Amino acid sequence: MPSGSFNARAYSFFDTLLWIACLNLLWIFFALAGAGILGAGPATAAAHIAIRKRVRGSEAPLARSFASHYFSNFGRANAIALPVMGVAVVLAMNWNYFSRSGDVISQLVAAGIFVVAIFLAGAACYLFPMYARYELPLARYLLTSSRFAFRHLAGTVILLFISAAAFYASSTVPGLIPFFSVGAWLFVTGWLCDRFFSANDESVATAEAAAPDDAVPVASVA
Repeated sequence: MPSGSFNARAYSFFDTLLWIACLNLLWIFFALAGAGILGAGPATAAAHIAIRKRVRGSEAPLARSFASHYFSNFGRANAIALPVMGVAVVLAMNWNYFSRSGDVISQLVAAGIFVVAIFLAGAACYLFPMYARYELPLARYLLTSSRFAFRHLAGTVILLFISAAAFYASSTVPGLIPFFSVGAWLFVTGWLCDRFFSANDESVATAEAAAPDDAVPVASVA
């Protein structure tokens, strides 16, 4: 059928919807297989690698590809995810403690913790899409994603808005969680991050081409 026809667009839409539902089920299954804490990071890494392949037009079987990347990235993904989870837990506990106090200092501290938590959430939105796209030392992923989140605030706000919308929709309609919530959030944020990274890489390449030969190169994801 012609690629621009209504039938072709409808087929593409429902095919993507089915793919997202399968991704959602795979993420839940493999996250639970790792007892949640140890499974969430590798499952998220595998999901974003699969999303990037999908965005690039790859037709690799989803289940086989997901399982392969889950196990091959198990250690590295946990090395990235567990510190972020730990910081998130510490921030949540401290915010809960200070927000319960009625004095002004405690409320200011709680507000500061909330701001830090929002920034961490923004950086975390870039973390595994960046892992799926770039080969970096493990210690640099969180630092680089934090710098990217700060330097591209418009994109970060969009990702945070989508994350909040996904959370709200899931809490309002819990039936979405087993079928679409996580998969849709991963797919949309992964697709957007791929666009943001591509635009950044193009601007960096243009800047490097226009720079003098003795200029210091710009980091490709900074």
